[in-house]
This record gives sequence, C-alpha cells and structure tokens, in this order.
Amino acid sequence: MSLSRRTASITRNTNETKIQLSLSLDGGPLDLLQPTSAFPPDDSAECAHPPQKSTSEVDDHHTTEDTFLALGTAFNDALGARAGIARFGSAYAPLDEALSRAVLDISSRPFFVGSFNFDREKVGELSTEMIHHGLESWAQNARVTLHVDVIKGANDHHRAESAFKALAVACRIATARVEGKEGEVTSTKGVL
Repeated sequence: MSLSRRTASITRNTNETKIQLSLSLDGGPLDLLQPTSAFPPDDSAECAHPPQKSTSEVDDHHTTEDTFLALGTAFNDALGARAGIARFGSAYAPLDEALSRAVLDISSRPFFVGSFNFDREKVGELSTEMIHHGLESWAQNARVTLHVDVIKGANDHHRAESAFKALAVACRIATARVEGKEGEVTSTKGVL
C-alpha cells in the first residue's frame, strides 16, 4: 500500500507581508520557491522551502513572525490526523564549534522553550531575538511542544544554524511513519 505524501502549501497575506510557501514532510520534489536572506542557510536537513515572496521593506519582526506562523500552519496541515507517527523526536546538530539540541513532541500542546545565548544583536540582517520569537511562533501554529538549546558555540551564525539543523532532524524523526501503527495515535488519551 502506497502512503500519501504529506504536503501543504500556504499563503499568508497581512498588511505587512505576503508569504507563500510549500512544505513536504516526506521530502521529494516541490515547486522550488526562492529563499529569503533573513534565515540561516541549511542545505542538508530542511523540511520546508522558504517563502516565495515577502515584503522586503518590512522589518525583520513581521517578516520572521509571519513566515514562521505560515511554516507552523503548513506543518500542522501536512501532518493531518497525527496518527501512525513516532510523535517524539530529538536531535543534536553541530556546525563547527557550535552544538545545538532540539526536542520535539507533536502533542497538540503548543509550547516553546529556547536558550541561544547570542552575543550579537544580529546575524546578518536578522535580529537574534527574532530566532526565539520565530520558533515560538512556529511551535504555536504547528501545535507542538519544542525545546531548542544551543549547548555551546562562539559564533552566533553557527549557533543559529546548528539550532535550525537540530530542529529539522528532530522534525524528521518525530514525523516518521511507524510501520504497523498506521491509524494509531501515540497517546493514552487517544487523541493528539
């Protein structure tokens, strides 16, 4: 039996931004969208394509928040019924001297805790405070519990990128389909 691909495409238009994105939890081809320079690159573990367009004249707060809200909505939509998945995922990811950990529970209980200890105010054009706020926004709309910690690192760009890589790998693990558990919900409550 062939399993359907879990994908979602989202358009989020506000007075400040216009965000269009597509996400696939199972990999494979999507209509490739143009990246924005606001986010650290990750060419190895991303589970989503960055937004096709956003209003470049808007500050990084609205661009980041709206992008992560859209990504969270797409993640939630692509998951569907949340049945037959591993549910929990955790991963460590290094980037040179930096090391981060991400722990994810696809619980339908949105919560975020993050510790980044950035030294600089910005990474490129992105305010470092927006990394925390963006992930908090993502967790809220994805309906997940998420903990992301930068364990060590001297370079703020490396800290941020290792955090996003750890999250991508934790997402892959938590969303993995569990053979023989199709239709089952991994919860004593019977719902997620």
